[in-house]
Amino acid sequence: MTSLTAAQPAAAERTYANHGRPAWRRLLFTREMAIIFLLVVVLVVASAIVPKFATPVTMGYLLFDITPLLFIALAMAPVMITGDIDLSVGSMVGLSSVTVGLCSQAGLGIPVAALVALLVGALGGLVNGLLITRIGLPALAVTIGTLALYRGIAVGLLGTTAITTFDKWWTTLVKSKIGTTGVPTVMILFVVLLAAFAIMLHFTPFGRGVFAIGLSKDAAVFSGVNAERTRLILFVLSGLMAALAGIYYALYYTSARGDNATGMELQVIAAVVLGGVSVFGGRGALHGVIAGVVLIGVLSKALQLVNITSDVVSIITGVLLVLSVIAGSVMNWVQSRRVRPAPASTPAKTS
Repeated sequence: MTSLTAAQPAAAERTYANHGRPAWRRLLFTREMAIIFLLVVVLVVASAIVPKFATPVTMGYLLFDITPLLFIALAMAPVMITGDIDLSVGSMVGLSSVTVGLCSQAGLGIPVAALVALLVGALGGLVNGLLITRIGLPALAVTIGTLALYRGIAVGLLGTTAITTFDKWWTTLVKSKIGTTGVPTVMILFVVLLAAFAIMLHFTPFGRGVFAIGLSKDAAVFSGVNAERTRLILFVLSGLMAALAGIYYALYYTSARGDNATGMELQVIAAVVLGGVSVFGGRGALHGVIAGVVLIGVLSKALQLVNITSDVVSIITGVLLVLSVIAGSVMNWVQSRRVRPAPASTPAKTS
């Protein structure tokens, strides 16, 4: 008896596209690219209206002005991606600048004074993080409280006086430029920090955990992410970067005062949200955040050159911020409408 075995055809391997949209659409049609495009448009218009705007001198002073915002925004972006917020960064800039001034006045060198200021910033961020992650208090309420606390300590240490005497070598270094380009030397430090934060946020498991926490904290925890430790580290980094901005602030403006950088936290948050970070957490990219900071700086500098008051600059910044939030909500609504559930298959009738 012979048995016939039917040759079974090899099952065809089913493949799926890695993404639902082409790479060029995923790259170009984003909020970050929209902000970069808007920044280019504003630069072109400002250069046309104010001829001296596009000069290396003006661009150099623009970068000098926004350097504290750039430093703080690097750490504020991941904090907000997790769904938290840090409103104490402006007062920490003031407290760290006072720390540098007092240490310098006591005869300590600027490197030692800067190290002490960084420790103060890390301690302030640690206090925020512990209150939020260990005790479970809301980030908004905690950082509003520490905003007043750190500002009060800074003003209490100096009162209404200001320290304006610093080592001239360091103040000259902070104000120096790279050759004849007009680019501040401090931008080298910023580029190094930008690369470090970009790698951490976009190319490491830690960064993926940051986004996972913003999307769903419970899901992130079940996926193995230590959410509380991650958030604590981010608040410490936020305090460190605010302290670094305070050190720069004191040396560049040669002034250590308790009220330095008043209101800077609102500028940073506006730039971060304008740069594409969702106020609800879970999304954002550093290139968009940097573009948001530069856009606010360009608008402010261009309007100042045509004698527009700072109040109008604040109004324009607020309008842009509101529009960016509305645009993000509209984009999310459109994307949700485009996703259609697959039709349920009906069983075939048997006769």
